[in-house]
Amino acid sequence: MDFSLMLNAHRGFAYLILLCSGLFVIALLAAMFGYSGKISGFLRKSTLFTMIFFHIQALIGLVMLFFFSPGFKAAKEAGTLMKDAVARNTYVEHPTAMIIAAVLLTIVNKKFKTHDKLQMSWVIMAFVALAFMLWAFQWARLFGA
Repeated sequence: MDFSLMLNAHRGFAYLILLCSGLFVIALLAAMFGYSGKISGFLRKSTLFTMIFFHIQALIGLVMLFFFSPGFKAAKEAGTLMKDAVARNTYVEHPTAMIIAAVLLTIVNKKFKTHDKLQMSWVIMAFVALAFMLWAFQWARLFGA
């Protein structure tokens, strides 16, 4: 496999994650401010698809990081991985925050799948997962800078 192919796949799934996350937020807010507080089918589906795309994205990213990334290998060998802010953000903070977000989103999906009523702790967990994702998202690389 080629690094540019993996990078393009990683970028493509980033757009899908943004779309699914937007739908997830809309569904979550509709369930929160709805009259019944019930977990709708739309919320369950949006959570499921967001989680699926997030996990695929994480797998592609981790494969890229550990097997194909020339920058990661060079920074690790030179001993500048944690000294350089850009390298630290790209190779340490971004993957760590995204993995934490994926784990939280998996927990939220499980809770939404097995219960009928929305609980505020799950909503907070979902927004924390989205906050991690939005913080660690590589905005400049995806939309140009």
